Amino acid sequence: MEVVIDSLVSWLQEQVSSAGLNGALVGISGGIDSAVVAHLIKRAFPDSSLGLIMPCKSNPKDQQDAERVAASCGINHQVIDLTKAHDALFSEVLNSLKQAGEWNENASKLGDANTRARLRMTTLYAVANNYGYIVVGTDNAAEWHTGYFTKYGDGGVDLVPLVHFTKGQVRELAKVLGVPDEIITKAPSAGLWEDQTDENEMGTTYNMIDAYLTGQAIPDKDREIIDSLHNKSEHKRQMAAAPPKSITFN
Repeated sequence: MEVVIDSLVSWLQEQVSSAGLNGALVGISGGIDSAVVAHLIKRAFPDSSLGLIMPCKSNPKDQQDAERVAASCGINHQVIDLTKAHDALFSEVLNSLKQAGEWNENASKLGDANTRARLRMTTLYAVANNYGYIVVGTDNAAEWHTGYFTKYGDGGVDLVPLVHFTKGQVRELAKVLGVPDEIITKAPSAGLWEDQTDENEMGTTYNMIDAYLTGQAIPDKDREIIDSLHNKSEHKRQMAAAPPKSITFN
């Protein structure tokens, strides 16, 4: 495991060097994936790494957990509360659509949540620009395969060091890196609304997704859910679609 960690640290250093940048930053949510990335970039860039904690109508415990993560690896960190920014932006969207008589209440919960994720992405890049840092993402193999991330939100990053690691493997990395036990055992959640959990939202479990990704047999119901999530989210793993080059002026 230490060999894997050393390889990831070297890869991060190479990526930042080749980009001509100074270091790396990550958004720390209080969950295990961002905790692992925070530990990795602190090892890679002891004096030029940063964790951003960005509450946005969040459960206060998430911020406490994020600060616990920062303390566990000693990474410099800042707190930028996005609640007022989100209120200002989303209320304008809501008011405009309501005035047009086209507000979709049923879609608003997800739209609200995705707006939070995209505000965090915007904040990460604004701060990264200030320091000359690269933005490091936290998606693991299960999230990447199922598309369980917001396009241009938490999916809007420069590097994805955990993208080939299952959720179980991320837990093993966390143990070796020294992530606090309460973070490792915490129910995975994007913190997008009260009592939201990843597994309830996806309709299957990370254990099932991990088994699927490693070629193990799983119940048909779970396989169908995973395949459906993967197919519906294919656009998230691609660059913006463009028409064929043949469709142009002669």
